[in-house]
Amino acid sequence: MTPDAASENLRPAPARRVDRAGVVIAAALAGLAAVLVWDASKLPSTTMYGMGPEAMPVVIAIGLVILAIGNLIDALRGNLPPRESMDPKPVWLIIGGLALLIAIIGFGGGFILATSALFVTTSAAFGRRAVLADTAIALVITTLIYLAFDKLLTLSLPAGPLERLL
Repeated sequence: MTPDAASENLRPAPARRVDRAGVVIAAALAGLAAVLVWDASKLPSTTMYGMGPEAMPVVIAIGLVILAIGNLIDALRGNLPPRESMDPKPVWLIIGGLALLIAIIGFGGGFILATSALFVTTSAAFGRRAVLADTAIALVITTLIYLAFDKLLTLSLPAGPLERLL
């Protein structure tokens, strides 16, 4: 090994910076976990033994805490990947789909139409441009989901004109 090659091996690696956005995300995940646990503690216990309705939020909170710890470690080490520039269009499409979902259910359109609208806007947000095909796929899938919940599980979902035909 030449002296120049040896000195290159001894040069310190560039210092990594703490990713402040990663630390904020880790704190937000931990905060969300705390809210879930607090909210679950307020649920009335309906069982004398075993698990009640508060079990699942606690399980989800544990998962969020694990994600928060992993994200915090990577943020402090500077191991998070560099951020890409954000295109707001997909975000607005999904927000619009959620608003459509709420509006359709609120005006009595039912589960099938509302969930289909969300499906189509979400697929458009991910770059698909086959709106008619996505609409057909969404109507079939949401109808099957509705039938599974309504007929098999006997759980009620918001009913609209399509649900009344079934």
